[in-house]
Amino acid sequence: MPLVRISLLKGKSSAHIRAIADGVHSGLRDAFGVPADDRFQLIHQHAPGELIYDSDYLGLHRTDDVVIINIIAGNWRDTARKKALYRAITDNLVADPGLRPEDVLIVLSPNGRDDWSFGAGLASYVADDAD
Repeated sequence: MPLVRISLLKGKSSAHIRAIADGVHSGLRDAFGVPADDRFQLIHQHAPGELIYDSDYLGLHRTDDVVIINIIAGNWRDTARKKALYRAITDNLVADPGLRPEDVLIVLSPNGRDDWSFGAGLASYVADDAD
């Protein structure tokens, strides 16, 4: 059920962008147990000057290949699983499309089961008798 926003600078090939999207989804499947068909991703490509980041925050040097990944997901996962997710996604993106680990920035935005409606005006993860 995660919703993923992936932001990067414009100019990358379709194959590069797809590799990022696939690597993020694979990491979610491996670390969070997300089903293969539970894939909702928004790709945002920004012109120079529209993606602003500190190139050396916390002692990590970032380049213009930086990818910012915001994952909105349920709040029931513990720190160990979150750390496994960060590692899985980063390892995937290092392998393909060849990003540097320092250029992979991941932010989780947790929420509850009643925060999701996948259509038809229904709270998709809430039992009918719950308010």
